[in-house]
Amino acid sequence: MSRRVHLALPPWLAHALRAQRGPVPWSAVTRGVLAAGPLLVAAILAGRTSLGVVAAVAAMLAGINDRPGSRRSSVKRVGGPALAGAVGLLVGTYAGQNTGPVVLTMILTALGLIAGGVSAIGLVASGAGTQFLVAAAVGAGMPLPEPGWERALAFLAGAGWLILLRLALPTPGAFAGDFRFDGERDAVAAVYDAVAELLDAAGTEHATARRAALTAALDHAQDALGGPRLRRYASSAAERRLHAQYAAALPLAEAATALAWAGEAVTERASEGPRRLADSVRGNTHTGPLPAPHRSAPALRALDDALLHAAEAFDQGKGGDLHTRRRTARDLLRAAFGVGGREYGLRVALCFGASAAIAQALHHTRWYGQHEHWYWLPVTAVFLVKPDLGPLASRVLNRAAGTVLGAVLFAGFAAVLPHPEGLVALVAVCGALIPVSTRHFAAQTTVVTVLVLALVMVGGEPQASASRIGETLLACAIVLIVGHLPMPGQRGGGVRARLVAAGGAAHAYLTHVLGESDDRAARWTLRREAYRTLSEARTAIAHGSAELPALARHVEGADEIADILERLVDTTTACAVHLDDTGRLTPRHTELLAGLLCELSRSSDRVGLPDLRMPVRSVRSVAM
Repeated sequence: MSRRVHLALPPWLAHALRAQRGPVPWSAVTRGVLAAGPLLVAAILAGRTSLGVVAAVAAMLAGINDRPGSRRSSVKRVGGPALAGAVGLLVGTYAGQNTGPVVLTMILTALGLIAGGVSAIGLVASGAGTQFLVAAAVGAGMPLPEPGWERALAFLAGAGWLILLRLALPTPGAFAGDFRFDGERDAVAAVYDAVAELLDAAGTEHATARRAALTAALDHAQDALGGPRLRRYASSAAERRLHAQYAAALPLAEAATALAWAGEAVTERASEGPRRLADSVRGNTHTGPLPAPHRSAPALRALDDALLHAAEAFDQGKGGDLHTRRRTARDLLRAAFGVGGREYGLRVALCFGASAAIAQALHHTRWYGQHEHWYWLPVTAVFLVKPDLGPLASRVLNRAAGTVLGAVLFAGFAAVLPHPEGLVALVAVCGALIPVSTRHFAAQTTVVTVLVLALVMVGGEPQASASRIGETLLACAIVLIVGHLPMPGQRGGGVRARLVAAGGAAHAYLTHVLGESDDRAARWTLRREAYRTLSEARTAIAHGSAELPALARHVEGADEIADILERLVDTTTACAVHLDDTGRLTPRHTELLAGLLCELSRSSDRVGLPDLRMPVRSVRSVAM
């Protein structure tokens, strides 16, 4: 009798082959067509081709950050990194013009240390740090006739043009009411859909995955509603309504989580109300009558009360402003200069400085010839060292493969396309492909390689496919070496910092619930932060676990701690709902909480994270 042998790929290789799925973002594709290409055409017609190249590069980088979400949140998501890029271009230009290779390398290394630490704060900060360093290297090494301030303005113009397109162009098919809020509506509606799916999964093996999906939907909605307001005090009725609808989803999510924690199935009737609310948000219509669930348990009574509250909030359009993620300056500084920020900053500084030094040394040798693109090496290293793009081995494999493919493709295009018309058209096509290619790092690298090489030739320089491949492979080697070097302190600093943050948020949430405070708005805000930081820790752990074995071993035991924290936050949510209904906890609740805290202390001691210990006495004091 034959047996089938299933060969499992190692995690680092499996991650390199994995791609995201989803519908084609046609609105982003349209913006990509209208971004870099038209900017380049306008610059050529005005006789300022070099500035057009700078603006097109800025539009390309903005397109990479132009992810799905609301219009106004894209101002921060795209505009923040673009502003940092303009500053980096200005600094790099004047540093390159007024210093020698040694001093320039020291300056770039110092910039890498600072920008790397800032990048540990979050996704927008990471994009800002990356664009700052990329633009600094381009400004220091790209031979342009314009002064630094003109380059910076051109960079801002390129990114600003894409932001303008993002704010002005409607999403195809999204004309329900005011199309300016279609991204916000979709995000809030997805929260109610996720609540309904969690209720359907209660009592099944899918409940944990559905709760994680609800957390992701709430995170996305929180970001979508976090964009800048057009007016400080009085915003439009549509915006007030969306804020009220999001706020009304928080008690529903809490009740659904408590029902999933109980492990008992609920009737289909329980999920009908959230689904009707989702349809109401998506279509910008009235809710109509909502079916009430049975009120046979505290969590079901909480669900019914939350549905009644949601119906009232939908009709009146009034709700608490709970979308803002409250992070103080102290929190940001701790993230930037804590263990995670220090480790990442050191690695960025080493990669950026070493690649800049090697590139300038090669630039002045006969082997390197008269090639003027030495800045490509540090630019490539900056992208490769970013941990939020995936594990190191995955990034290196995808970058190498994508660059080789993109360079070969461009060599073929350059041989047959007319200059410069065909190359400008190629830039426009690549701009359209960027939103689709971001689903896989190798595909994104392929598209960006073709676009950058086309811009180089439009700027009047020779075809550079071969040198592009060589520099990328060299950057891959540098980042691999630096990525495996020992650093001061313990390895896995990013993962450890995320776990400590998740533990602190869980403790703050637990303390609030056990304190029996009547401030439910504060409780929902703390609950959001607990689940959000836990989700961020999970992502960091997944990336760390998919590294090569030499690096993956440094995050061993982190998954166990994340599991305990997840069960702790779920149990805290169930306790909050029960306290609302009865005013006291059952022995089951207190025993579970005490057991989880003891388990967390043992696991944190085992992996060397004493900051995660939480006192058990406060739990035992809240008895029946």
